[in-house]
Amino acid sequence: MKRLFNRSYFFDQGIHFECQQCGVCCTGDPGIIYVGKEEVSRIAEYLSVQVSFFIEKYLYPIKKGYSIREHADGRCFFYENRCTIYPVRPNQCKTFPFWFANLRSAKKWKRLSKECPGIGCGPLYSKEQILELIQSNMDAVVKSHLTNNDILNG
Repeated sequence: MKRLFNRSYFFDQGIHFECQQCGVCCTGDPGIIYVGKEEVSRIAEYLSVQVSFFIEKYLYPIKKGYSIREHADGRCFFYENRCTIYPVRPNQCKTFPFWFANLRSAKKWKRLSKECPGIGCGPLYSKEQILELIQSNMDAVVKSHLTNNDILNG
């Protein structure tokens, strides 16, 4: 990771971003919304439901972890005019738009900035903060490879 910090990027001077809770990243094309072991428990508690019920109703197994279900139109199960679990949303959601795939090139970022109204608003994220967010999202994906029994048995 240290090597990544020493490279030059289009975001070396930082990027302004503040989530507008508009739902652009929560709707549209279907995708995978990784949910880590600690996130399963935290979200279930926030919803005041048993972990097993939460998994059965809102998640589906993917590889060795889980992803949040989506409606037929691609909308996350927790998006109803805004995120209904925003305070406890998964790390993958918290780190958007600072995902590796979005920051691979200035061209990709510019395309995304036309869709996401939060880009260019709010506080300035430094290069170091952005790289840390990228790393934390990648860590979340790796953690999603836990077995389903590991998650259920906490």
